[in-house]
Amino acid sequence: MTLRILALVVCSAISGSAWAQNPGSPDTQKDSMPCMAGMAMPGCPQTNVAPTQGPGTRPIITLQEPENPDKHTGENLPAPELLRDATARPTMGLSDFESLADANNPTLKEAKALVRRSQEQAHQAGLYPNPSVGYQGEQIRGGSYGGGEQGGFIQQTIVLGGKLGLRSNIYGQQAKSDQIGVDEQTYRVHGDVQQAFYAALTAQEEVRLRRRLLGVALDAVGTVHQLANVGQADAPDVLQTEVEAEQAKVDYETAQREYLGAFRSLASVAGKPDLLVSPLQGELEKLPDLNAEEMVERIASESPTVRRAVQEVAVAQARLKDAKRENVPDLQLRAGEQYNGEQVSTNPIKSAGAQSFATAGISIPIWNRNQGNIKTSKAEVERAEQAVTQERLRLRNLALPLAQSYLSAKFEAERYKNQLIPRATRAYELYLEKYQSMAQAYPQVLVSQRTLFQLQISYVNALHRTWRSAVALENFTLSGGLDSPMSSGSPASGINLPNSGGGTE
Repeated sequence: MTLRILALVVCSAISGSAWAQNPGSPDTQKDSMPCMAGMAMPGCPQTNVAPTQGPGTRPIITLQEPENPDKHTGENLPAPELLRDATARPTMGLSDFESLADANNPTLKEAKALVRRSQEQAHQAGLYPNPSVGYQGEQIRGGSYGGGEQGGFIQQTIVLGGKLGLRSNIYGQQAKSDQIGVDEQTYRVHGDVQQAFYAALTAQEEVRLRRRLLGVALDAVGTVHQLANVGQADAPDVLQTEVEAEQAKVDYETAQREYLGAFRSLASVAGKPDLLVSPLQGELEKLPDLNAEEMVERIASESPTVRRAVQEVAVAQARLKDAKRENVPDLQLRAGEQYNGEQVSTNPIKSAGAQSFATAGISIPIWNRNQGNIKTSKAEVERAEQAVTQERLRLRNLALPLAQSYLSAKFEAERYKNQLIPRATRAYELYLEKYQSMAQAYPQVLVSQRTLFQLQISYVNALHRTWRSAVALENFTLSGGLDSPMSSGSPASGINLPNSGGGTE
C-alpha cells in the first residue's frame, strides 16, 4: 500500500512532463523537451505562480525510523541554486556571441594588423633610393701658389630592371596571404564560439533534466515521510527515498557548475570574460543536415588554409622573379660644380675658375649573378607547391573521421528520440500499471524510471556530439580562436632603409 502510493506520486510527477507523452504526438514534435511550469533556470520562461520553495528546500518531516524516532542519519540540506540570478537576465543566442567575438576577440585584430604590416612593407620596398649630396676637393694647395679643385656634387642611384616593383610585389603577395589569414582566423574564432555555445547549451539542458529528476525525488521523499508519520511506511522506505533525493541534489549541483564553467569559457572565446552568466537561447534538437562526403571534399579544396597555401606559392614565385632580376646592375650617376684654383697665367694672375664634372658607372655581373639566391627561390617554389598537396591531404585526414563521427552521433540521437525513449517511457508506464495491480515489485518501477532519465541525458549528449562534429566540418576543422594567427612574412622593419641605397634588407 505504501509503495503503491509512492509510485503514484512519482507517476504524477513524470507524466506531467513531455517525456512521458507519446513522442509521435504533435505537442512532442513541436517541443520534445519543454520547460516545466515555474522552472527557475536558464532557458525556461517564468510563469506567474505563487512563490514556492525550490528543490531541496521544501519542508519535510524529519522522522526517518518510525520505530526509533530519535535516530537520524544525515541532514536535510537544500540543493544549491547557483543559477538563480542568471535566470533574471535576458537570454543570449549564438549570433550574440559571434558578434561579441568579432568585436572583442584579440586574435582577429592581430590578423588584421598583419595585413596592414605587409601592405606597409610593400610600400617601403618600392620606395626609390635617396640622392646624396656632398663636398669634393682635390689637389688642394695653400701658400702663394694656391690652386686645387673644390666644389659640391649630387649623386643618385638609378635602379634598373624594375627591381623596386618586384621587391614590392613580394610583400604585396604576402599581404594577400595575410588577408586570407583573416578569413582563416575568423573561422577559427567562430568555430570555437559555436563549439563553446553548444557545449553550454547542452549543459543548460542537463541542468533542466537534473532539476526535473530532483523534483520527482523530493516529491517521493515528502510523500514517504507523510506516510511514515501515520505509520504506513517503514525505515527502509524512508532512507532509500532520501538517498535517491540526496544523489539527485548532488547531480543537480554538478550540472549547474558545469553550465557555469561552460558559459564562462564561451564568454572568454568571445573576448568578454567578465560577461555575466545568462540563459542561452538555442535549438539543440534542430540538427544541421550535412552531406558528409561533400563536406570532406569542400574542406580539402576550399579551406582557408588551402587557399593560403596556394597563395604562398604566389609569394615564392614573386621571390623567384625578383631574384632573377636582381643581377641587373644599377646605374650610379654623379655630377657637380667646382672651382679650380690652378693658375693658368701669371700676368695677370688668372685661375682656371669654375668647372663641371660628371661620372656614370655600372657594375658588371661577372662573378656574382645572384645564382645561389635564384636556385634557393626555385627550391622554395617547389616546396610551396608540395605544401598545397600536403595541406589538402592533412585536411582530408582530419575531416574523414569527423564526417563519420557526425553521422554516427546523428544516428544515435535519432534513435534515442524516436526509438529508445518512447520504449523506455512505455516500459515505465507498464511497470507502474503492473505494480498498481500487484503484479510487479516497486524496485522495477524505480529501475525503469532511472533508465528513462538516463536515456534523456544520453540523448542530450548525443545531440552535443552531433553539433560538435557538424561545427568542426562547417568551419573547415579550424580551431584555436585564442591562438595567435600565423603570418606570411616576418616582422622585419629594416626593409629598404633610407641609407641603404635602395637595396633589400
